[in-house]
Amino acid sequence: MTHEERLRRHAELAVRVGANVQAGQPVGIWALVDQVEVARAIAREAYCAGASEVVVQYNDRHVRRASIEFGPDETLGKTPEHVVEWIRRLSERWAFIQLGGDPSPTLFADLDPERVGRSEPLDYRRAWIPHVVQRTVNWTIVSAPSEGWAESVFGEPDVERLWQAVATATRLDEPDPVAAWRGHIEKLKARASALDERGFDAVRFRGPGTDLTVGLLPASRWMCATFQTTDGLEHLPNIPTEEVFTNPDWRRTEGTVRSTYPLAVGGTVVHDLEARFESGRVVDVRASSGVEVVQRQLETDGQARFLGEVALVDGTSAVKRTGLVFKDTLFDENASCHIAYGNGLPMAVDGADGKSGDELLEMGVNISGAHTDFMIGGPEVEVDGVTSDGEAVPILRGDVWQLAS
Repeated sequence: MTHEERLRRHAELAVRVGANVQAGQPVGIWALVDQVEVARAIAREAYCAGASEVVVQYNDRHVRRASIEFGPDETLGKTPEHVVEWIRRLSERWAFIQLGGDPSPTLFADLDPERVGRSEPLDYRRAWIPHVVQRTVNWTIVSAPSEGWAESVFGEPDVERLWQAVATATRLDEPDPVAAWRGHIEKLKARASALDERGFDAVRFRGPGTDLTVGLLPASRWMCATFQTTDGLEHLPNIPTEEVFTNPDWRRTEGTVRSTYPLAVGGTVVHDLEARFESGRVVDVRASSGVEVVQRQLETDGQARFLGEVALVDGTSAVKRTGLVFKDTLFDENASCHIAYGNGLPMAVDGADGKSGDELLEMGVNISGAHTDFMIGGPEVEVDGVTSDGEAVPILRGDVWQLAS
Protein backbone atom coordinates (compact mmCIF):
# COMPACT_ATOMS: atom_id res chain seq x y z
CA MET A 1 0.00 0.00 0.00
CA THR A 2 1.39 3.42 -0.93
CA HIS A 3 1.49 6.21 1.62
CA GLU A 4 -1.12 8.12 -0.39
CA GLU A 5 -3.52 5.15 -0.33
CA ARG A 6 -2.94 4.59 3.39
CA LEU A 7 -3.56 8.27 4.09
CA ARG A 8 -6.78 8.17 2.06
CA ARG A 9 -7.98 5.08 3.95
CA HIS A 10 -7.12 6.74 7.25
CA ALA A 11 -9.14 9.83 6.32
CA GLU A 12 -12.03 7.70 5.04
CA LEU A 13 -12.11 5.80 8.34
CA ALA A 14 -12.17 9.07 10.30
CA VAL A 15 -14.96 10.61 8.22
CA ARG A 16 -17.21 7.70 7.28
CA VAL A 17 -16.80 5.39 10.29
CA GLY A 18 -15.47 7.57 13.11
CA ALA A 19 -17.47 10.80 12.85
CA ASN A 20 -20.00 9.34 10.39
CA VAL A 21 -20.27 12.65 8.53
CA GLN A 22 -23.63 13.19 6.84
CA ALA A 23 -24.33 14.90 3.53
CA GLY A 24 -25.00 18.59 4.10
CA GLN A 25 -23.35 18.57 7.54
CA PRO A 26 -20.63 21.08 8.51
CA VAL A 27 -17.41 19.52 9.83
CA GLY A 28 -14.93 20.90 12.32
CA ILE A 29 -11.36 19.60 12.54
CA TRP A 30 -9.06 20.33 15.49
CA ALA A 31 -5.38 19.82 14.72
CA LEU A 32 -1.89 20.91 15.59
CA VAL A 33 0.17 22.69 12.93
CA ASP A 34 2.41 19.60 12.80
CA GLN A 35 -0.60 17.52 11.63
CA VAL A 36 -1.48 19.44 8.50
CA GLU A 37 -1.07 16.50 6.08
CA VAL A 38 -3.66 14.39 7.88
CA ALA A 39 -5.97 17.38 8.46
CA ARG A 40 -5.97 18.15 4.73
CA ALA A 41 -6.69 14.52 3.82
CA ILE A 42 -9.64 14.44 6.23
CA ALA A 43 -10.95 17.73 4.88
CA ARG A 44 -10.89 16.30 1.34
CA GLU A 45 -12.66 13.13 2.45
CA ALA A 46 -15.27 15.14 4.37
CA TYR A 47 -16.14 17.11 1.24
CA CYS A 48 -16.31 13.83 -0.70
CA ALA A 49 -18.83 12.62 1.90
CA GLY A 50 -21.01 15.67 1.21
CA ALA A 51 -19.95 18.08 3.96
CA SER A 52 -21.45 21.54 3.52
CA GLU A 53 -18.26 23.15 4.84
CA VAL A 54 -15.06 22.12 6.61
CA VAL A 55 -13.41 24.38 9.17
CA VAL A 56 -9.94 23.49 10.47
CA GLN A 57 -8.72 25.07 13.69
CA TYR A 58 -4.96 24.75 14.05
CA ASN A 59 -3.13 25.03 17.34
CA ASP A 60 0.62 25.42 17.97
CA ARG A 61 1.96 24.01 21.22
CA HIS A 62 5.22 25.92 20.83
CA VAL A 63 3.18 29.11 21.26
CA ARG A 64 1.75 27.61 24.45
CA ARG A 65 5.32 26.90 25.60
CA ALA A 66 6.23 30.53 25.03
CA SER A 67 3.25 31.65 27.11
CA ILE A 68 4.30 29.33 29.96
CA GLU A 69 7.86 30.66 29.85
CA PHE A 70 7.20 34.35 29.35
CA GLY A 71 3.47 35.14 29.39
CA PRO A 72 1.55 36.90 32.17
CA ASP A 73 -0.18 34.74 34.77
CA GLU A 74 -3.67 35.87 33.81
CA THR A 75 -3.36 34.51 30.24
CA LEU A 76 -2.27 30.99 31.22
CA GLY A 77 -4.79 28.40 30.05
CA LYS A 78 -6.83 30.92 28.09
CA THR A 79 -8.25 29.86 24.74
CA PRO A 80 -9.19 32.74 22.40
CA GLU A 81 -12.86 33.56 22.88
CA HIS A 82 -13.69 33.13 19.18
CA VAL A 83 -12.35 29.55 19.38
CA VAL A 84 -14.34 28.81 22.55
CA GLU A 85 -17.44 30.19 20.88
CA TRP A 86 -16.81 28.00 17.82
CA ILE A 87 -16.59 24.94 20.08
CA ARG A 88 -19.90 25.91 21.69
CA ARG A 89 -21.50 26.25 18.25
CA LEU A 90 -20.70 22.64 17.34
CA SER A 91 -24.04 21.68 18.87
CA GLU A 92 -25.67 23.15 15.74
CA ARG A 93 -25.43 19.72 14.02
CA TRP A 94 -21.72 19.83 13.30
CA ALA A 95 -19.51 16.77 13.04
CA PHE A 96 -16.16 17.08 14.82
CA ILE A 97 -12.83 15.33 14.24
CA GLN A 98 -9.86 15.82 16.54
CA LEU A 99 -6.35 14.72 15.66
CA GLY A 100 -4.28 12.96 18.32
CA GLY A 101 -0.69 11.74 18.45
CA ASP A 102 1.33 14.38 20.25
CA PRO A 103 4.24 15.47 17.99
CA SER A 104 6.11 16.86 21.03
CA PRO A 105 5.02 14.93 24.14
CA THR A 106 7.86 16.26 26.33
CA LEU A 107 7.80 19.85 25.06
CA PHE A 108 6.97 21.25 28.51
CA ALA A 109 9.00 18.79 30.60
CA ASP A 110 11.72 21.32 31.53
CA LEU A 111 9.29 24.10 32.48
CA ASP A 112 7.82 25.06 35.85
CA PRO A 113 5.30 22.23 36.52
CA GLU A 114 2.94 24.58 38.34
CA ARG A 115 2.73 26.93 35.35
CA VAL A 116 2.42 23.97 32.98
CA GLY A 117 -0.56 22.75 34.96
CA ARG A 118 -2.16 26.18 34.91
CA SER A 119 -1.72 26.35 31.13
CA GLU A 120 -4.21 23.51 30.56
CA PRO A 121 -7.00 24.92 28.30
CA LEU A 122 -9.86 24.44 30.76
CA ASP A 123 -12.18 26.90 28.97
CA TYR A 124 -11.89 24.72 25.84
CA ARG A 125 -12.76 21.62 27.87
CA ARG A 126 -15.70 23.30 29.58
CA ALA A 127 -17.08 24.29 26.18
CA TRP A 128 -16.57 20.78 24.77
CA ILE A 129 -17.76 18.48 27.57
CA PRO A 130 -21.47 19.45 27.30
CA HIS A 131 -21.47 18.17 23.70
CA VAL A 132 -20.35 14.75 24.95
CA VAL A 133 -22.73 14.69 27.91
CA GLN A 134 -25.73 15.91 25.91
CA ARG A 135 -24.85 13.83 22.79
CA THR A 136 -25.29 16.75 20.40
CA VAL A 137 -22.24 16.11 18.16
CA ASN A 138 -21.08 13.10 16.14
CA TRP A 139 -17.36 13.16 16.83
CA THR A 140 -14.18 11.13 16.75
CA ILE A 141 -10.48 11.30 17.65
CA VAL A 142 -7.98 9.81 15.22
CA SER A 143 -4.20 9.90 15.06
CA ALA A 144 -1.72 11.86 12.96
CA PRO A 145 1.75 10.25 12.89
CA SER A 146 4.67 12.69 13.01
CA GLU A 147 8.43 12.70 13.44
CA GLY A 148 8.18 13.92 17.02
CA TRP A 149 5.70 11.23 18.01
CA ALA A 150 7.84 8.57 16.28
CA GLU A 151 10.90 9.85 18.15
CA SER A 152 9.14 9.40 21.50
CA VAL A 153 8.07 5.84 20.59
CA PHE A 154 11.17 4.50 18.82
CA GLY A 155 13.95 6.87 19.81
CA GLU A 156 14.26 7.96 16.18
CA PRO A 157 11.98 9.95 13.85
CA ASP A 158 10.88 6.91 11.83
CA VAL A 159 7.45 8.12 10.66
CA GLU A 160 6.99 5.24 8.21
CA ARG A 161 7.43 2.69 11.00
CA LEU A 162 4.91 4.60 13.13
CA TRP A 163 2.43 4.68 10.24
CA GLN A 164 2.78 0.91 9.92
CA ALA A 165 2.02 0.48 13.64
CA VAL A 166 -0.96 2.83 13.40
CA ALA A 167 -2.24 0.90 10.37
CA THR A 168 -2.13 -2.33 12.39
CA ALA A 169 -3.78 -0.77 15.44
CA THR A 170 -6.58 0.77 13.38
CA ARG A 171 -7.05 -2.14 10.94
CA LEU A 172 -6.05 -0.03 7.93
CA ASP A 173 -4.00 -2.95 6.66
CA GLU A 174 -7.08 -5.19 6.44
CA PRO A 175 -8.41 -5.84 2.90
CA ASP A 176 -11.62 -4.03 3.89
CA PRO A 177 -11.01 -1.82 6.96
CA VAL A 178 -14.68 -0.78 7.24
CA ALA A 179 -15.86 -4.41 7.29
CA ALA A 180 -13.11 -5.29 9.79
CA TRP A 181 -14.31 -2.54 12.09
CA ARG A 182 -17.91 -3.68 11.87
CA GLY A 183 -16.92 -7.20 12.96
CA HIS A 184 -14.76 -5.84 15.77
CA ILE A 185 -17.59 -3.66 17.06
CA GLU A 186 -19.92 -6.67 17.22
CA LYS A 187 -17.39 -8.53 19.39
CA LEU A 188 -17.16 -5.59 21.79
CA LYS A 189 -20.95 -5.27 21.93
CA ALA A 190 -21.19 -8.95 22.94
CA ARG A 191 -18.74 -8.34 25.79
CA ALA A 192 -20.67 -5.32 26.99
CA SER A 193 -23.91 -7.33 26.94
CA ALA A 194 -22.29 -10.14 28.96
CA LEU A 195 -21.19 -7.65 31.61
CA ASP A 196 -24.65 -6.08 31.74
CA GLU A 197 -26.24 -9.50 32.19
CA ARG A 198 -24.08 -10.10 35.26
CA GLY A 199 -25.12 -6.80 36.84
CA PHE A 200 -21.89 -6.44 38.84
CA ASP A 201 -21.89 -4.13 41.85
CA ALA A 202 -18.17 -3.35 41.51
CA VAL A 203 -14.98 -4.14 39.60
CA ARG A 204 -11.81 -5.08 41.45
CA PHE A 205 -8.24 -4.80 40.12
CA ARG A 206 -5.38 -6.67 41.86
CA GLY A 207 -1.73 -6.69 40.84
CA PRO A 208 1.67 -5.25 41.75
CA GLY A 209 0.99 -2.02 43.65
CA THR A 210 -2.73 -2.33 42.89
CA ASP A 211 -5.70 -3.37 44.99
CA LEU A 212 -8.55 -1.19 43.82
CA THR A 213 -12.31 -1.65 44.02
CA VAL A 214 -14.45 0.59 41.81
CA GLY A 215 -18.11 0.67 42.79
CA LEU A 216 -20.75 0.78 40.05
CA LEU A 217 -24.27 2.18 39.96
CA PRO A 218 -27.32 -0.09 39.71
CA ALA A 219 -28.14 1.91 36.56
CA SER A 220 -24.61 1.65 35.08
CA ARG A 221 -24.53 0.05 31.63
CA TRP A 222 -21.46 -1.22 29.81
CA MET A 223 -20.76 0.43 26.49
CA CYS A 224 -18.27 0.06 23.67
CA ALA A 225 -17.08 1.59 20.44
CA THR A 226 -20.21 3.33 19.19
CA PHE A 227 -21.98 6.35 20.63
CA GLN A 228 -25.27 7.70 19.34
CA THR A 229 -26.32 11.35 19.16
CA THR A 230 -29.77 12.48 20.22
CA ASP A 231 -30.56 12.58 16.48
CA GLY A 232 -29.72 8.88 16.20
CA LEU A 233 -26.34 9.18 14.43
CA GLU A 234 -23.92 6.43 15.44
CA HIS A 235 -20.24 7.36 15.63
CA LEU A 236 -16.97 5.99 17.02
CA PRO A 237 -15.43 8.53 19.41
CA ASN A 238 -12.04 6.80 19.38
CA ILE A 239 -10.13 5.14 16.57
CA PRO A 240 -8.62 2.82 17.66
CA THR A 241 -11.01 1.49 20.28
CA GLU A 242 -10.68 -1.86 22.05
CA GLU A 243 -12.46 -1.18 25.32
CA VAL A 244 -15.72 -1.87 27.05
CA PHE A 245 -16.43 0.82 29.62
CA THR A 246 -18.97 2.21 32.03
CA ASN A 247 -19.66 5.02 34.46
CA PRO A 248 -18.73 4.19 38.06
CA ASP A 249 -20.36 5.57 41.19
CA TRP A 250 -18.04 8.50 41.93
CA ARG A 251 -18.52 7.97 45.67
CA ARG A 252 -17.41 4.31 45.83
CA THR A 253 -13.77 3.80 44.81
CA GLU A 254 -11.44 2.41 47.47
CA GLY A 255 -7.82 1.28 47.53
CA THR A 256 -4.56 1.83 45.73
CA VAL A 257 -3.61 1.66 42.07
CA ARG A 258 -0.39 1.82 40.07
CA SER A 259 -0.25 2.87 36.42
CA THR A 260 1.15 0.24 34.07
CA TYR A 261 1.93 2.65 31.19
CA PRO A 262 3.49 6.11 31.03
CA LEU A 263 0.88 8.86 30.87
CA ALA A 264 1.46 11.63 28.31
CA VAL A 265 -0.46 14.67 29.54
CA GLY A 266 0.02 18.40 29.46
CA GLY A 267 3.29 18.30 27.52
CA THR A 268 4.85 16.01 30.13
CA VAL A 269 5.19 12.24 30.35
CA VAL A 270 4.20 11.02 33.81
CA HIS A 271 6.01 7.86 34.91
CA ASP A 272 5.04 5.37 37.65
CA LEU A 273 1.82 7.13 38.63
CA GLU A 274 0.26 5.82 41.85
CA ALA A 275 -2.96 6.92 43.52
CA ARG A 276 -4.84 6.09 46.71
CA PHE A 277 -8.61 6.44 47.00
CA GLU A 278 -10.83 6.81 50.04
CA SER A 279 -14.63 7.15 49.74
CA GLY A 280 -14.20 7.70 46.02
CA ARG A 281 -11.67 10.52 46.35
CA VAL A 282 -8.00 10.59 45.35
CA VAL A 283 -6.33 11.37 48.68
CA ASP A 284 -2.72 10.78 47.63
CA VAL A 285 -0.95 10.75 44.27
CA ARG A 286 2.69 10.01 43.50
CA ALA A 287 4.93 9.50 40.46
CA SER A 288 8.63 9.21 39.71
CA SER A 289 8.23 12.17 37.32
CA GLY A 290 5.49 14.56 36.22
CA VAL A 291 3.31 14.29 39.32
CA GLU A 292 2.86 18.07 39.49
CA VAL A 293 0.83 18.09 36.27
CA VAL A 294 -1.50 15.41 37.64
CA GLN A 295 -1.86 17.28 40.93
CA ARG A 296 -2.82 20.40 39.05
CA GLN A 297 -5.47 18.52 37.07
CA LEU A 298 -6.87 17.12 40.31
CA GLU A 299 -7.35 20.72 41.46
CA THR A 300 -9.42 21.62 38.38
CA ASP A 301 -12.56 21.64 40.51
CA GLY A 302 -14.08 19.90 43.51
CA GLN A 303 -14.99 16.76 41.55
CA ALA A 304 -11.76 16.21 39.60
CA ARG A 305 -10.45 13.83 42.30
CA PHE A 306 -13.27 11.34 41.71
CA LEU A 307 -13.60 8.74 38.96
CA GLY A 308 -15.72 9.19 35.86
CA GLU A 309 -14.89 6.02 33.92
CA VAL A 310 -13.69 2.44 34.28
CA ALA A 311 -12.75 0.45 31.17
CA LEU A 312 -11.65 -3.11 30.40
CA VAL A 313 -9.28 -4.20 27.62
CA ASP A 314 -7.80 -7.67 27.02
CA GLY A 315 -4.66 -8.97 25.29
CA THR A 316 -6.34 -9.50 21.90
CA SER A 317 -6.37 -5.73 21.40
CA ALA A 318 -4.94 -4.75 18.01
CA VAL A 319 -3.05 -1.96 19.79
CA LYS A 320 -1.62 -4.41 22.31
CA ARG A 321 -0.49 -6.74 19.53
CA THR A 322 1.85 -4.08 18.12
CA GLY A 323 3.96 -4.54 21.27
CA LEU A 324 4.49 -0.79 21.50
CA VAL A 325 3.98 1.82 24.16
CA PHE A 326 2.69 4.70 22.04
CA LYS A 327 3.01 7.33 24.78
CA ASP A 328 -0.33 8.59 23.58
CA THR A 329 -3.47 7.97 25.60
CA LEU A 330 -5.69 7.34 22.57
CA PHE A 331 -3.59 4.26 21.79
CA ASP A 332 -2.27 3.17 25.17
CA GLU A 333 -5.72 3.19 26.80
CA ASN A 334 -6.77 0.70 24.13
CA ALA A 335 -3.95 -1.67 25.05
CA SER A 336 -4.80 -1.80 28.75
CA CYS A 337 -7.60 -1.56 31.29
CA HIS A 338 -7.88 2.00 32.53
CA ILE A 339 -9.72 4.39 34.77
CA ALA A 340 -10.31 8.12 34.36
CA TYR A 341 -10.49 10.77 37.02
CA GLY A 342 -12.86 13.63 36.38
CA ASN A 343 -16.00 13.89 34.28
CA GLY A 344 -18.30 10.89 34.02
CA LEU A 345 -20.28 9.31 31.19
CA PRO A 346 -24.02 9.95 31.58
CA MET A 347 -24.72 8.07 28.35
CA ALA A 348 -23.65 4.90 30.22
CA VAL A 349 -26.26 5.36 32.95
CA ASP A 350 -29.94 4.54 32.54
CA GLY A 351 -32.17 7.52 33.30
CA ALA A 352 -29.39 10.12 33.04
CA ASP A 353 -30.58 11.76 29.81
CA GLY A 354 -31.73 15.33 30.34
CA LYS A 355 -30.56 15.55 33.94
CA SER A 356 -28.87 18.68 35.29
CA GLY A 357 -25.35 18.60 36.68
CA ASP A 358 -26.61 18.55 40.26
CA GLU A 359 -29.05 15.77 39.45
CA LEU A 360 -26.31 13.71 37.82
CA LEU A 361 -24.06 14.11 40.85
CA GLU A 362 -26.91 12.97 43.07
CA MET A 363 -27.32 9.88 40.86
CA GLY A 364 -23.61 9.11 41.20
CA VAL A 365 -22.42 10.45 37.82
CA ASN A 366 -19.37 12.67 38.23
CA ILE A 367 -19.37 16.17 36.73
CA SER A 368 -16.00 17.90 36.31
CA GLY A 369 -13.98 20.01 33.90
CA ALA A 370 -11.29 17.31 33.91
CA HIS A 371 -11.23 13.85 32.34
CA THR A 372 -7.89 12.04 32.22
CA ASP A 373 -7.48 8.32 31.53
CA PHE A 374 -4.58 6.38 32.95
CA MET A 375 -3.71 2.78 32.30
CA ILE A 376 -3.79 0.20 35.09
CA GLY A 377 -4.10 -3.19 33.36
CA GLY A 378 -1.81 -5.88 32.02
CA PRO A 379 -0.93 -9.59 32.29
CA GLU A 380 -0.09 -9.29 36.01
CA VAL A 381 -3.34 -7.53 36.92
CA GLU A 382 -6.36 -9.69 37.78
CA VAL A 383 -9.79 -8.19 37.18
CA ASP A 384 -12.94 -9.47 38.89
CA GLY A 385 -16.55 -8.47 38.75
CA VAL A 386 -17.97 -8.33 42.27
CA THR A 387 -21.64 -9.18 42.79
CA SER A 388 -23.90 -7.47 45.31
CA ASP A 389 -23.44 -10.40 47.71
CA GLY A 390 -19.63 -10.21 47.48
CA GLU A 391 -18.91 -13.03 45.02
CA ALA A 392 -15.83 -12.37 42.85
CA VAL A 393 -16.24 -13.49 39.23
CA PRO A 394 -13.08 -13.55 37.06
CA ILE A 395 -13.17 -11.20 34.07
CA LEU A 396 -9.47 -11.06 33.12
CA ARG A 397 -6.59 -13.39 34.00
CA GLY A 398 -3.21 -13.02 32.33
CA ASP A 399 -4.78 -10.49 29.93
CA VAL A 400 -7.21 -13.20 28.72
CA TRP A 401 -10.95 -12.53 28.77
CA GLN A 402 -12.72 -15.03 31.04
CA LEU A 403 -16.37 -14.00 30.99
CA ALA A 404 -18.53 -15.87 28.50
CA SER A 405 -20.13 -13.63 25.89
